[in-house]
Amino acid sequence: MSQLRIAVLNAAHQDENTTRNFRRELDASLSEYDVTTGTVPDDYGFDAVVITGSRSSVYWDDDWIDATKSWVAGAVDRDIPCLGVCWGHQLLADVLGGTVEDMGAYEVGYSEIERTTDSRLFDGIDETFTAFTSHSDEVSELPPGATPLAKNEYSNHGFRRDRVFGVQFHPEYDPKTARSLVHRKNLSDERLESVLAEITAENYRAACEAKLVFENFLEFVREVSSTPADGSIEVDADTSAEVGCSD
Repeated sequence: MSQLRIAVLNAAHQDENTTRNFRRELDASLSEYDVTTGTVPDDYGFDAVVITGSRSSVYWDDDWIDATKSWVAGAVDRDIPCLGVCWGHQLLADVLGGTVEDMGAYEVGYSEIERTTDSRLFDGIDETFTAFTSHSDEVSELPPGATPLAKNEYSNHGFRRDRVFGVQFHPEYDPKTARSLVHRKNLSDERLESVLAEITAENYRAACEAKLVFENFLEFVREVSSTPADGSIEVDADTSAEVGCSD
């Protein structure tokens, strides 16, 4: 089939690292929208939607956040597959009726994450895997009907409901992005040095396994995009039907 058309809703407040990372990881025709300026697509002519991380919190009373939620709700209503990363994960949970809250801690650096159920989104990824994380908000209550996919001691790190997927960790991060983020955070000198010391070639190689979520998501999109008009294709349903630091 022709190249997939993906709307990338970039909520990263014009961080050039985000654009570079998602263009590298998504093998598709990308249309990027800086939603922090209030810009959302004019229509829903896409095969899928990907929502990035952000320095904001999904529960803030900002016009651009409300506009983004409204457009994403329309995409979900049209059964367009969606993948949210970090803030995007939280926004999708919120749109679907889940709860996002400040978790009272800040997870940052390379973390160990545990898969909690089999999911096509995690095909090829070990039961326990490494990924870069940066968030102090969490999905504290999943949306009704959602299946939890991954977690660690901090929070839920993945869920699915129908054609909507979210991951709290950052599979797209490279070492340059990780260092840039850590330097702009308000960390103690000791914690700053500790997290920077984790950003090694070895840890990055280990975390590259998590990048498979992009390939797996796009393969899922290809399947549902080729669904006949009568909808006869069977789609896998898995095993069941500082505040604001979400980047």
